[in-house]
Amino acid sequence: MSTNNKSASAKAKPITAPDIRAMKNGEKICCMTAFDYPSAMIGDQAGMDLLLVGDSLAMTVLGHEDTLSVTVDEMVHHTRAASRGVERALLVADMPFMSFATVDKALENGGRLISEGRAKAVKLEGGVPVAPQVKALTQAGIPVMAHVGLTPQHIAEFGGFKAQGKSADAVKTLIEDAQAVEEAGAFCVVLEAIPVEAAELITESVTIPTIGIGAGNVTDGQILVYNDVLGFFDRFTPKFVRRYADLGAAAREALQMYCADVRRTTFPGDKNTFYMPDDQLAQVRKIKVKSKKK
Repeated sequence: MSTNNKSASAKAKPITAPDIRAMKNGEKICCMTAFDYPSAMIGDQAGMDLLLVGDSLAMTVLGHEDTLSVTVDEMVHHTRAASRGVERALLVADMPFMSFATVDKALENGGRLISEGRAKAVKLEGGVPVAPQVKALTQAGIPVMAHVGLTPQHIAEFGGFKAQGKSADAVKTLIEDAQAVEEAGAFCVVLEAIPVEAAELITESVTIPTIGIGAGNVTDGQILVYNDVLGFFDRFTPKFVRRYADLGAAAREALQMYCADVRRTTFPGDKNTFYMPDDQLAQVRKIKVKSKKK
């Protein structure tokens, strides 16, 4: 199966931002985060339409308590690594906290993620307040993926990772946010941690695809965090996550077996060991080595 997916990925035409936009109301869009070369390669070979180098790497890869500590330099580094593993999927890079506080900052840092990181698009959090940044980026030729609802860069304001859009007024605001970023030029918008009823209204209110994460199955696509899906992150598990494998446990078990083999000297074995040719071995055995033992 993986071989076939790899062949299909290699032969398929790379997906672009306009391709994603054209998938509105069509086949569901499959998205996943990727943080380095192997995760991007695996996601691409699995058939993802879009791979996001998310600022969630602050928590899942760098060990921070939230997403706020990751820097633009770190995002460029991880995005560039991920880009080497992608052949088909659209690679999007998250713009980290405060990297798009102004239009000028958005253009400078968005440009770095494209030129240095080799991303094909960027993602930024927010609605109406960041519409000018979205417009400036798209006018500069940088496709933008928007993000409304629970925006993790605003957890201090929200008081933690809490679901949003639970009142009629809040839903109206979310609709306004989604429409504002669409008008500014975003090619799709992430809806995170909102009631399914709100997600349905927002999806109907815009002509760009909505990508859900904790927004029910009414959106045009879905995205999850690679480490959550595969069991590599167990500090907490959001309600909207479905774990498809526990590779973290499998990895620990494998490394425990390695330690055991090393300690009982069953690794390395004959198959893992190099030996000298007999004619050279005879000469080597004539070499006298002065012992350093006291």
